[in-house]
Amino acid sequence: MCVQPVAWPEPDPQIAAAIAAKYPGKRPRPLAVQVRDRLGEWLRDEEFAAAFGIRGRPGWSPSRLALVTILQRAEKLTDRQAAEAVRTRIDWQYLLGLPLDDPGFDHTVLAEFRARVADAGLEQVALDALLAELAAEGLVKAGGKQRTDSTHVVAAVAALNRLELAGESVRAALEALAAAYPDWLARRICVADWDRRYGTPMTSWRPPQAEARRDELAIACARDGYALLEAVYAPSAPPWLRELPAVDVLRRVLLQNYTRTITAGGREVIKRREKEPEGDGLPPGHARIASPYDTDARWGVKREEFWLGYKLHVTETCDDPPPCTCGPASAAGQAAAGSAGEGAQDRGHDTGCAHLVFPNLITHVATTDATVTDNQMTTAICEDLAKKNLAPGRSYLDSGYLSAAVVVSALTTWGIALIGPLLADTSAQARARAGYARADFTVDYDTTTATCPQGKTSASWTPCAQRGKDAIVATFSASDCGPCPARSLCTTSGKNRRQLTVLPRDLAEAQAAARAAEKTIPFQADYARRAGVEGTMHQAASHGARRARYRGLQKTRLDHVYMAAALNLLRLEAFWTGTPLDRRRTSHLARLELGLVA
Repeated sequence: MCVQPVAWPEPDPQIAAAIAAKYPGKRPRPLAVQVRDRLGEWLRDEEFAAAFGIRGRPGWSPSRLALVTILQRAEKLTDRQAAEAVRTRIDWQYLLGLPLDDPGFDHTVLAEFRARVADAGLEQVALDALLAELAAEGLVKAGGKQRTDSTHVVAAVAALNRLELAGESVRAALEALAAAYPDWLARRICVADWDRRYGTPMTSWRPPQAEARRDELAIACARDGYALLEAVYAPSAPPWLRELPAVDVLRRVLLQNYTRTITAGGREVIKRREKEPEGDGLPPGHARIASPYDTDARWGVKREEFWLGYKLHVTETCDDPPPCTCGPASAAGQAAAGSAGEGAQDRGHDTGCAHLVFPNLITHVATTDATVTDNQMTTAICEDLAKKNLAPGRSYLDSGYLSAAVVVSALTTWGIALIGPLLADTSAQARARAGYARADFTVDYDTTTATCPQGKTSASWTPCAQRGKDAIVATFSASDCGPCPARSLCTTSGKNRRQLTVLPRDLAEAQAAARAAEKTIPFQADYARRAGVEGTMHQAASHGARRARYRGLQKTRLDHVYMAAALNLLRLEAFWTGTPLDRRRTSHLARLELGLVA
């Protein structure tokens, strides 16, 4: 298949006439029709050329397939339903420029399109093109206000424990080998015996209740896995069998979860890996495979939430709405209701007033594996927004995204003021709210000393790097800490001395200033703007953002980007039709009070 870029055809006259007859006057037209009328051709085939070849029969226009995918996400349709909508719905045919008798395409074309775009790394093209169009219309801009939040995404695979992971990895490799070279596999294993153990998924039967029996079964699965790998990697086996993805996944799962040694007597000893220091150690969570069917999915934890999958970060605009465009009568109504609160002020506006319907639009989405923390993404989000010329002047985030170093770096590098409470002290003393925490020490950068609450001065001052970040370690002498009557409040270290990690001077001053500002009423009133992003996360969740539709990080990331483009179109539809998305509900009692106040 190849791509030969062409412009979108004009809407078929017969379809355009039908649309005009069905939606006369001010009756709102369907989303697809409004997108074509207001945005025109905002996606082009040239932007997807890298995902397709230059030889072969031309396929469906990739830019129009991208449109179908976006509408599919907006209306929560399956591939079959979306392909059927292309054939039967005149609003979709109007957008795509298709005649009434166009046969459309098979639903499998959408899956192939997503795979090609994801493999080529072009998942951001559709959202970037839409944002460029909106920037030209002044609906998004650099230097404004934006807010960011994250949520969990459950992978489209079953959550497996370590026993099930080992068994399913063997089963997946057997299935791949049986499909690729059944005759070779039948000569290497007893098919009936292996089918009895791995013929059904591990999650379809109940494992033994006794821990000893479960450990024995885990070792048996590992032994079968090693035997299968030995057969695949034997000199007589076809070399291409080793290149099967399921075989490589089995090798990595066994390496990460088991140790295998051969004793001097030739006996094979297989043991499960356990956490250090009792065991041989397990790989870090970001590298550990959790499912043989989705090798990108990872176990993540956020507060009380524990899940297998990914994490989604969403950034949207939150600028002040434009001035009221209502007439004098409505302005008088606002003045009369001014003392009754924000809800009353909104009721003083005319229907469709720009002050009420100005949209908050998604400017950035990022999907990572579940082990990536929020503060690891702050710099990446700022950098991506700066590349799009959409870097905000003020960005509102929760404490998980912030640190003194990140705040200073964003301001000096991109001119972005990160607004939010800094993460609190996480030391044992601060968490317990007992003993001497870091804030109880006096740090003097001029004399390079730290003084404890008992008046003792640190014996050494050592600049260093911790987890790739600059830090300073102030160490107190054992002769001061050993006999100190408050030592139990300060340290439980067996070395009988306290070590205090402090930030470099510029970061410490920025941290102190930020924490002082957090307690002021103007800061709290300004930071309240961030709460609106929760509504966006709810809207994204209602469109399936918290459950992956596809396996693998690349396709999940593409799905989230197209979901963001779909949500933007839904918000633009509300803006174009003058429909506020955040309608406020008022009780009858509150209406009575507002009437009395007016």
